[in-house]
Amino acid sequence: MNRTVFSLPARSEYRTRSGLSVLRSVEQFSGGANRLDNLIELLDRRRGVVLSSGTTVPGRYESFDLGFSDPPLRLETTGFDFSLQALNSRGEVLIGFLGDSLREPCVVVTEKTASRLAGHILRGAAPVEEDQRTRRASVMSLVRDLVAAFSANDDPLLGLFGAFAYDLVFQIEDLVPKRAREKDQRDIVLYVPDRLLAYDRATGRGVVLSYDFAWQGKSTEALPRETPESVYARTPRQGFSDHAPGEYQATVETARAAFARGDLFEAVPGQLFAEPCERSPAEVFQRLCRINPSPYGALMNLGDGEFLVSASPEMFVRSDGRRVETCPISGTIARGVDAIGDAEQIRQLLNSQKDEFELNMCTDVDRNDKARVCVPGTIKVLARRQIETYSKLFHTVDHVEGMLRPGFDALDAFLTHAWAVTVTGAPKLWAMQFVEDQERSSRRWYAGAIGAVNFDGSINTGLTIRTIRMKDGLAEVRVGATCLFDSDPAAEDRECQVKAAALFQALRGDPPKPLSTFAPDATGSGKQVLLIDHDDSFVHMLADYFRQV
Repeated sequence: MNRTVFSLPARSEYRTRSGLSVLRSVEQFSGGANRLDNLIELLDRRRGVVLSSGTTVPGRYESFDLGFSDPPLRLETTGFDFSLQALNSRGEVLIGFLGDSLREPCVVVTEKTASRLAGHILRGAAPVEEDQRTRRASVMSLVRDLVAAFSANDDPLLGLFGAFAYDLVFQIEDLVPKRAREKDQRDIVLYVPDRLLAYDRATGRGVVLSYDFAWQGKSTEALPRETPESVYARTPRQGFSDHAPGEYQATVETARAAFARGDLFEAVPGQLFAEPCERSPAEVFQRLCRINPSPYGALMNLGDGEFLVSASPEMFVRSDGRRVETCPISGTIARGVDAIGDAEQIRQLLNSQKDEFELNMCTDVDRNDKARVCVPGTIKVLARRQIETYSKLFHTVDHVEGMLRPGFDALDAFLTHAWAVTVTGAPKLWAMQFVEDQERSSRRWYAGAIGAVNFDGSINTGLTIRTIRMKDGLAEVRVGATCLFDSDPAAEDRECQVKAAALFQALRGDPPKPLSTFAPDATGSGKQVLLIDHDDSFVHMLADYFRQV
């Protein structure tokens, strides 16, 4: 979170690049946990977003919460079709502004009312120059147009907040779809808020930023902020998996055959699990934050009864408009039962050649992605195979940076990495086609991105993994495993199960395991042992071992 937000004046006014007048008021507060809880609970029935970082890693992550409800404006896309919808009368002021301000030639508006702009994108041919691929006409061209219209350096937080689906990559790269998509699938849902709550957990300080907009004599001042409800329907449903027993292992074998032919070096096939869920999205999110705090936690009410609850550990792309950062994750192992067990698991993970090779590949491909848009010589690995600790897992993580070349922006940085090699494979295009050919169902939001595209030119997004999609009484969890030539299919299948465990715990409400779960069998119950101590250094510890059984 940009901490300059705490030094903003109580009231100020500025204009965006396209002439929209923005009046901002700032309310400082302390001890804001209750306000945050109230906002989280409100998202059970109102559209909005909470972004939550529950971890602190120096130079990488800090703990904060940022969120809103009742946004006035929503962008929604499916394929090349888009709609900009006012969600209340305040949003109609912004629709009027955007109707006069959108400039991108590939954005064709076919419907224009007081509350809605809708149309499609004219897709052009693939660029001849590879470094221009991120500027290929797509729905992201509209996102860039929106950022340009609202652009201003006067505010560190205001922007577009929401989710980007995996299928966006089909608009950037020439991949061949192999299955029909679900009718309710959306590729982008982004909101423009008019009130933001930011909370710094480290200090207990918080701030509420409220915005009013004015355009061509019309203003949002005094207009109501409430929007229509969108609730999670607890429809009775049956759980399912999109893979029968053994099918995922067969997919890993198919990948190994592709490795042997030289078609692929690495692949990350996924599988989907779904369970009925009576808990509300807010309950699941609050529980997940407690049992599995992560740098890219999120609760999103996307409307139409669809919710995302995330505990993502992985940065996708973060950029201030000049510097670009990513943190590829590859290498996963379960936590031990105690600190000694943790140390042994960490040792095993760091000594694993397979996990080292996986992360090598991920970081090399990540650097290759950056080379498309970054200044030569500026791409650096800042941290190598660092251990990041989560409730049930350890990961090995690299931290990579680069500096954008003149003429490229944060959205170019975002698109050049679509999508992360940690959820696709290498070579990336071939791996993404392999994923499309082999997986049993659409990825939807999985392996896309969640976060914020700010109007000051910055971006901060997490990779959409460890994320629960909730709709119509069903909670869906998709996970994958990184496969190499020497992968053990059964082990990769087990890794998927381990990754899903923390999420299912939040779904089911399983209590934390008591220590007795890990105690050995009491096979020596009722017996007595006499120890003869010859001033041994460890006799008391040895006696304790006997007492345990």
